[in-house]
Amino acid sequence: MFRDVLGSARNTVISPFKYLINLADTPVITLIYHRVTTLPSDPEMLAVSPENFRAQMRYLKDTVQLVRLESNWRDVSGPAVAVTFDDGYADNVLEALPILEEVGIPATFFISTGTIGSRSEFWWHELEHLILETHCLPASFTLEDEYFGRSWPTGDLKARQEFYLALVDLMTNSDVMQRSKWLVQLRRWAQSGVVDPEKNRIMTADELLRLAESPWVTIGAHTVTHTRLSSLPPDAQREEIIESKTYLERLLGREITMFSYPFGKRSHYSAETVSLCREAGFTKAAANFPGQSHRWTDPYQIPRHLVRNWPIAVFTKKLREFWTR
Repeated sequence: MFRDVLGSARNTVISPFKYLINLADTPVITLIYHRVTTLPSDPEMLAVSPENFRAQMRYLKDTVQLVRLESNWRDVSGPAVAVTFDDGYADNVLEALPILEEVGIPATFFISTGTIGSRSEFWWHELEHLILETHCLPASFTLEDEYFGRSWPTGDLKARQEFYLALVDLMTNSDVMQRSKWLVQLRRWAQSGVVDPEKNRIMTADELLRLAESPWVTIGAHTVTHTRLSSLPPDAQREEIIESKTYLERLLGREITMFSYPFGKRSHYSAETVSLCREAGFTKAAANFPGQSHRWTDPYQIPRHLVRNWPIAVFTKKLREFWTR
């Protein structure tokens, strides 16, 4: 079966070492999605169109076994795929869920609880609006901050794109209070207009309940404020982890045993974070770096492959690479 998944040898490059490992213990590949919708702009490349998502799910259904993240993967024989979503966008319920149910694909949805039911966007979408979508901006922006203060030119699109990426990097590595102060400065600078309330909407509590009712869905926690945990002291990390778990358990009336780290690169959490997740009662935690899960993989550092808005021909090629690299 592993050879079938890989496709012909002519189209697949695999090291002898990796090939032997995968023959000895065929891996589980975990995919990470964020959104299923069509957007006029998507600088973070988080959205997969419904058409491409349906084709991707049908391909998985026809070619590999699908497993739940929470299941015991030691019992899995042969290559398998787990599907996950991060963050908690409304389109997860409105557009992704019907396709998952139609095709018959189990999926885990990791929910950042602090914005559930609010009209607030995640901060990266507000940055997109303020910097990339606002017309007639000043020619430069100066960030007033004792440690991170500096100026950026913003006079043309290329400069704005570089400015946007620089602030995404800064804010990814900051805490909520710091981000909030910077956003106040940006709003004042941009004098921004009204934002489309539906474009990047987070799901409501009722929508989360509807999502959780599906037999194809597992709900996991994803902190309260979607802050890089390694930037926080241990007590603040514990609060982010425990409060997101507690909110979901109270709302859904069930134990929450799955967790994913915001952003999820190895630098975005620490050994202490892993210990806190174990202490909180989670049985698995998902990261966001590529790799395969074997019997020996740390269940608190499950690697995942990020899926983009790929047409099916690209998706199948990428999936073969996920098995072999």
